[in-house]
Amino acid sequence: MTPSDFFSALWNSYTQITPQAQRIQQLFESHGETVLNDHVAFRTFNNSPISLAKLEPQLKAIGYEAYGAFRFESKHLKARCYKHETDADSPKIFLSELLVEELPQTCQDIIGKFIAQIPADTVRSPAIFWAGKLWETPTEEEYLILSKHSEYAAWLSTMGLQANHFTVSINHLKKFPTIESVNSLLHDEGYALNEAGGLVKGTPASFLEQSSTMADKIIYTFANGTQKTIPSCFYEFALRHVQPNGMLFDSFIEGNADKIFDSTNTK
Repeated sequence: MTPSDFFSALWNSYTQITPQAQRIQQLFESHGETVLNDHVAFRTFNNSPISLAKLEPQLKAIGYEAYGAFRFESKHLKARCYKHETDADSPKIFLSELLVEELPQTCQDIIGKFIAQIPADTVRSPAIFWAGKLWETPTEEEYLILSKHSEYAAWLSTMGLQANHFTVSINHLKKFPTIESVNSLLHDEGYALNEAGGLVKGTPASFLEQSSTMADKIIYTFANGTQKTIPSCFYEFALRHVQPNGMLFDSFIEGNADKIFDSTNTK
């Protein structure tokens, strides 16, 4: 599988439950812009058949290499980022996993039930990244227990393994070259933006500025038959700045990412 095929399949899966992304891309295109993807992100469970360590070989199979590691103490996460070995224009990948053992025992028991349903050999190809939910649908009670302690865990229990968000590269936009102009356009079109830590996460001094929409909403039917409106996925926007060494910053910043995670919060 080529990176182009990989991201095309991901986008098709992602836009089915994140229609705002398709509309926003078309909005930029209506202004004559060509939209390129800065990075795509995924969420998963540690100590499982779909852990970061189990998934990483599939990224290597399409030419990606790891180049950074991150830890999010308050959200009980760790993450790695990846870039293509030879194609600098290929989107970066941000892969995070929930440290299940750091959650209360009630959450560990719920997640453990999900993990036990995942076949040990389920990771066989890069297509695993749009496999979705690999366990039985949670009950609403399970979802609410998880969301009380970890919005990330609640989201993952319902959405499964798929692209959590794509990211527009502001560096490649011509009419909207600043993150403020992008946010203004989206605000004027009525999109709700993530305000955790401010509309803009990061500064030019940190070489990375990011913003995002709040996740789209879907009506979800839980295992016990009850329905609830819950977050699906969101769209992000990133502006990278040139460092003193003349190179464009190509990594991620924990403080920024910590707030971007809040784009799927239920509150």
